Amino acid sequence: MSNHRHFKIYKPYGFLSQFIYNGKRKKKKGLLGQLHDFPDNTMSIGRLDEHSEGLLILTTDGKMSEYIRSKKIEKEYFVQVDGNITPEAITQLREGVEISVDKQPYLTKKCAARLITEIPDFPERARKIRDERHGPTSWASVTLTEGKFRQVRKMTAAVGFPTLRLVRVRIGEVKLDGLDAGGVEEVEEQLLLK
Repeated sequence: MSNHRHFKIYKPYGFLSQFIYNGKRKKKKGLLGQLHDFPDNTMSIGRLDEHSEGLLILTTDGKMSEYIRSKKIEKEYFVQVDGNITPEAITQLREGVEISVDKQPYLTKKCAARLITEIPDFPERARKIRDERHGPTSWASVTLTEGKFRQVRKMTAAVGFPTLRLVRVRIGEVKLDGLDAGGVEEVEEQLLLK
């Protein structure tokens, strides 16, 4: 058994998936270290962009970080989109869509995607999405084993349903369950290795 420590956190909207600012920033953004007093050498495994929220795993173990980021581990996202997403769009997401990665066309790998019929019970976001006057919204689940920059957002836009809210709910067997925005919980190493 290692002496490393591992945490799951609910990264809130508007926070960066890092502990220090890289370069100059005009506006101060939230950083992970503001959420909890983490041990030295704690690192975020993967990232969520500033406008995305949900599950992040933090660790003091570089090997664990490599393992979780690998293609063996599924990452599931709940995504609220503009409009009522169609069965055809869900099928397209499953089969793979063309997005741009580093200004080059990229065909996403096949993945699991499904319509979510009940609105998820997430904490209210710091910044309002929008209200019903702007038209309907719907939710879908997308589960990936790859993680290109802003991939889920690019995928939903490619099938005609731009993302309004993106929440990562699962990494492997670790789930967001029970955490409020900004919440932190220590997790056992065995759970990460399932």
